[in-house]
Amino acid sequence: MRTLAVVAMFVGTPSGPRTHAGGASPSGTAAHPGGVFARGAVLLQGARVDSGGNAGDRGGVARDRSPCHGAQLEKLIRGYAGALSATLGSAQRAIAERYLRWSWEDDGSLRLEVRLPADDGAVVLNALLAAEAGRPDGEMPEEPMLASPAGARRADALVELAKLSMAAGAGSGGAVRHELMVHVDVETLAADEVKERSHLVDGPTLSPETVRRLGCDAGVVRIIERDGRPLTVGRRTRTIPPALRRALRSRDDGCRFPGCTHGRFMHAHHIKHWARGGPTTLENLVQLCSYHHRLVHEGGFQVESLGRGSVRFRRPDGRVVAQSPGCGRTRGPGLDEQHRARGIAVDARTCRPLSAGDRLDYGLAVEVLTAKALAGG
Repeated sequence: MRTLAVVAMFVGTPSGPRTHAGGASPSGTAAHPGGVFARGAVLLQGARVDSGGNAGDRGGVARDRSPCHGAQLEKLIRGYAGALSATLGSAQRAIAERYLRWSWEDDGSLRLEVRLPADDGAVVLNALLAAEAGRPDGEMPEEPMLASPAGARRADALVELAKLSMAAGAGSGGAVRHELMVHVDVETLAADEVKERSHLVDGPTLSPETVRRLGCDAGVVRIIERDGRPLTVGRRTRTIPPALRRALRSRDDGCRFPGCTHGRFMHAHHIKHWARGGPTTLENLVQLCSYHHRLVHEGGFQVESLGRGSVRFRRPDGRVVAQSPGCGRTRGPGLDEQHRARGIAVDARTCRPLSAGDRLDYGLAVEVLTAKALAGG
């Protein structure tokens, strides 16, 4: 007879070479952006317009505007092309061709692909940027797992949006409407490799460490099986009782990882996991945000209890993570006084570039180019 545990975690709660645009082409002939742009045949990737102004006859966009670098030129071209193609037919096609697809990778990762109309896409991007700005990572850039690249931060922001949506749905109806369910046998839950089963319902296999992270603060249902058939199913219980959770929140008041100020979607982490004999007591619990909870499981970081609620974190190599110093008041002369003492005069022109220095007016540039295109110029 084998004992299996079903762990349910309430998710809703807790570069190529640079090219030269506007100057001589590789074949030696003068490039003329105006005609090429009109045909829609230019793809810019890191291109630059020579700010020296001696690249010959630029024509079109480059001739009508002051010198600009590749990013500005690319944005200008997109605005110009968008203004010419912004028709009722294109808007209808964008709506008809919207989609979202997903697939599971061999390593268990989820791959998403989405296409949205411009206005809906802007809503999604704005929400992602707002969620990304609230992420707690980046306090320790010397650690590779702590200094997440932009793409990883946006992926974290997408998960944050999903959690916010599910938390709002659960709060409005008074019941949990969404949950992440994992099937795992008790031997795997305490081991470093999968013994029998460890997978999401209708999803891929998960590593035992990931399952232990999910099980730190989850609902657990114990099932007794014989030959793969359930004999008894127990009641779902929370690994962290409500009263103990309130005490933990009162004691920790946010994420306990040094330097982290995150206060949303806190997880109760078992310092010694309950699947390995650890007790579910206040002394064996520490509150962590989603990001740092993953670090102390899959990331190889460790947390130690020092007694009376004090904890110490260690990096994967065993070094202690130092506590972040407090932000005290600065002493001594201020920055303005130090500048005056050194004869440094900082004004509005200090950082002015040697070029024209004005920001490119994309709206005006697109308006002028569109008017010329409609007039046949």
